[in-house]
Amino acid sequence: MTPTSTARSPRRRGAVRLLPAAAVLAALLAPAAGGQSDASLLQLLGITASPESVDYVVDKTQFQLHTLLTEQRHPKTWSLGERIAADTEAGLRMLVAVDEDVAARLETLAGEKSLLDQLVSEIESAVLGKRKIYVYGCGATGRLAKQMESAFWRPFWKKVQAEPDLWAKVQPAVGRDVGDRLIGEMTGADRALISSLEGFEDLQLIGRLQLKDRAVKKGDLVIGVTEGGETSSVIGTVLGALEQWRAEAGFDPRESRKKIYFIYNNPNDKLMPFERSRRVLEADGITKINLTTGPQAITGSTRMQATTIETYVVASALQTAAERVLRRSLGKKDMARLGFAAETGIEARLRRFPALLREIKNNVPALARLTNLEAQAYAANKFSTYFAKRGLITVFIDSTERSPTFRLYPLDTVAEPARKCWSQVWTEAPDAKSAWRAFLGRPFRGLGADIYRKPFEEQIEDPYLKDKALASLEKAGDAQALLYDFSFAEPNTKKRGLRAGDVGVAALLPGEISGLRDASSAFRRFADLAARSGAGLGLIVIAEKPAKGAVAAPDPAAALGPSKAPRVVVRLEVAGDNDPFGLDAQIALKIALNAHSTAVMAKLGKVVGNTMTNVSPSNLKLIGRATYLIQLHVNDILAAPGWVRQNGVRKPISYGEANAVLFDSIAFMKERAQDVGQAAEVPLSIVRILESIRQKRGLSADEALEIVKKPGLAAYLAGLK
Repeated sequence: MTPTSTARSPRRRGAVRLLPAAAVLAALLAPAAGGQSDASLLQLLGITASPESVDYVVDKTQFQLHTLLTEQRHPKTWSLGERIAADTEAGLRMLVAVDEDVAARLETLAGEKSLLDQLVSEIESAVLGKRKIYVYGCGATGRLAKQMESAFWRPFWKKVQAEPDLWAKVQPAVGRDVGDRLIGEMTGADRALISSLEGFEDLQLIGRLQLKDRAVKKGDLVIGVTEGGETSSVIGTVLGALEQWRAEAGFDPRESRKKIYFIYNNPNDKLMPFERSRRVLEADGITKINLTTGPQAITGSTRMQATTIETYVVASALQTAAERVLRRSLGKKDMARLGFAAETGIEARLRRFPALLREIKNNVPALARLTNLEAQAYAANKFSTYFAKRGLITVFIDSTERSPTFRLYPLDTVAEPARKCWSQVWTEAPDAKSAWRAFLGRPFRGLGADIYRKPFEEQIEDPYLKDKALASLEKAGDAQALLYDFSFAEPNTKKRGLRAGDVGVAALLPGEISGLRDASSAFRRFADLAARSGAGLGLIVIAEKPAKGAVAAPDPAAALGPSKAPRVVVRLEVAGDNDPFGLDAQIALKIALNAHSTAVMAKLGKVVGNTMTNVSPSNLKLIGRATYLIQLHVNDILAAPGWVRQNGVRKPISYGEANAVLFDSIAFMKERAQDVGQAAEVPLSIVRILESIRQKRGLSADEALEIVKKPGLAAYLAGLK
């Protein structure tokens, strides 16, 4: 459904300011026309549009992104919420079917690979030239950047160094520090892995500052990745890198294009109305790689298909370049020892994806059993604990991204007296500091306030963003590492260990399955802990496909002792040849986890249709998404024949009205933080609007909250229809 407010549509050129603030207020408070002669919506609710709301509707049009393709509803998952409620397996098939869009786009890229070939060549050149490779993203793509460094690049070069005879041949060409020269950075640095830091994403300034902080210079390779193509901090990064080139005499855009890349997932014509995106797309000196796949499986949830294809493409380019570098120094036998049995180009790597996707589809029934197990635990007020080693970052990313997507408590700090977050993640480590090193492959790295505070104070003109950014800066330093403990160690197992009715989920990558047969291994100890505690156990096992004629591998759970609690095994087989990065295994795990966690939340009523109605409005983009969802669902009900018969015709609510109610809900949630639990602003706003219209009186936020808590938004809307 298209929003009805004219104030929300950005022009093609420049920022939009359609109405002065006073005019917006007057429009918001005017009586509805073309329907009942009721008072205006805001008068009915007793709400006055806050200054923040007026500012957003009038001056923040560049963050109202509901026109983007990634923000549209995918036709394959239109009825996801209802389907999941009735049939988990059918709902999961709907979700995974959208990844066919990724396969189709990768096939196109494989046939039109000139830009990717250029990227591969420049990565190779950077390695041989001993220059830095800086991969930068925000949110889901920021976690992608961390994955490039800590799950792919560092472990691979550590593997090469573990072969002394091979390393002696390679080291002169690549340098001793080759594993350190790829920097995976995200907006807000390592602390942002846990949860978003408000205000940072919306600043181009922080992208420029982090570029400087990490000592990235002209000639280094800069790869900016943004899910949609409009993230301010990523745009600031690539424009900052371009400015380094332009600052010197004799600037040649043909040279900077080889070193600066902007990777994104929306059609150019959808991005051009947004000034910051247009600056990048029109900049002569930046190579643009468009990976558009279409709408996401869950409307606007770019952690899914957009980030999947971006992860696959960037990692494939890195792995192809690493192979090229090594073939300069090593022969075929040596290359085979490192996992490169045959020379593989970027196009061949991209074409591996369909087989991987087929394997996931074939195992949807097992995945559905795991989804049911975890959903039942949460419904009974129980918790989940995920355990992983080599798959740690992929597991961690999925767990942390549930929080903003579905308005859940963020990961618990060590200061929490009892568990609040539904999920926690452990890895094999004796203490918190060691767990961070196991996670990142290096010590935790935060933002130093001395570098960022003064520019924030002096260069951020918008008061809202300045306040948010300065507050977030206090939560971004190195000391934040001390707040989180992901270790599978006694303090955690005693204080936050598995309990009866909980669910433990272990993710095992190729080579780790044997750990289940070893009573002393971390995987076996985790499984035994679940059995002793009376917790359900899920095993997500990614294995290499056996050779033809080989005996089928036994059930991974067969090596475990008895348990009265349920156990579920999801086993996926991927090709392991010519993939020493383990990219296919990590992507298979990502897709399975994304579909699983989304389905869990849908079963719990946190998805209506295929919209993330529990999204947390924690930045300007998400405020816009939340506003649009309120408007969409309210107007959908107002136009429903059953509603019209019972309540009469009423003019659709405007974008401005929806935004005013949203900001009122945000304020209410902050004031009542101790009481609202994990209730979200979008359902609260939708229920309050519709019930006020239906009852012809202004429903209080407290009254609406009771409906949101029980029966929940999905059941409430179904009843109205």
